[in-house]
Amino acid sequence: MSSVTYSPWSIEATNLPVHARNPIHTDEGGRTAGFPSALVAGVTVYAYLCHLPLVTHGLAWVQHGGGEVRFKQPVFDHDHVAVSARMSDDETLIEAYTDSPRPRAVLRPILNADAAPALRPGDDLDQVTIVADTPYGADYAVPAGDDLNLCRSAGVVHPAVWPDLANDIMHKQLARGSWVHTRSIIRHHRAVAVGSEITIVPRVIERFFAHGERAIVDMHFMHNDDIVTSIEHEAIVNLSVTS
Repeated sequence: MSSVTYSPWSIEATNLPVHARNPIHTDEGGRTAGFPSALVAGVTVYAYLCHLPLVTHGLAWVQHGGGEVRFKQPVFDHDHVAVSARMSDDETLIEAYTDSPRPRAVLRPILNADAAPALRPGDDLDQVTIVADTPYGADYAVPAGDDLNLCRSAGVVHPAVWPDLANDIMHKQLARGSWVHTRSIIRHHRAVAVGSEITIVPRVIERFFAHGERAIVDMHFMHNDDIVTSIEHEAIVNLSVTS
């Protein structure tokens, strides 16, 4: 990782209307939660972070890469987001900054994901099957302003689709009111062609309280009985409960 060079990149953040299903991505919901306005969805910020490894590693990162992403501070609509990489203790950190000296989000990229870990013991949620096409296709990042053509030219699903689908599970099966995606560990095990049928197998493996009620969910994304992506996904699923 130390020999890899990532070129800085920047973009104006876009708060997409599709994310208004979570009230915190509306101005009213954001203010209710104590913020000045609507928060840009974490998966949109993750899509911006993905730009650097996609440019640097190409489809290899889509096929067997991934990373651990943590959302540290909110990003708001029209914020100027600067994405850059630095070394820290011999590991690469890809960071998104706005007008603060502290990063808003941090990605530790994985270049070679191991085999998918087994789902840990816990409580199964309902499985969901979707077709990986617009809005969950190769053009996922385009509405957010990133016109990188790599995934579209190859006809494969953009890597930010997977945490967005994980968010959909959290929203529909766990969240109560406004909620916040806090972190994910995402492992790609193969590239997925646009139009493929994907079954999501989710399991809650932990619940706890820290600035709200939190849940950690393991998920396998399956295509033809193969695990194409695996995720450990954490969110504050209820902001109004603190203990």
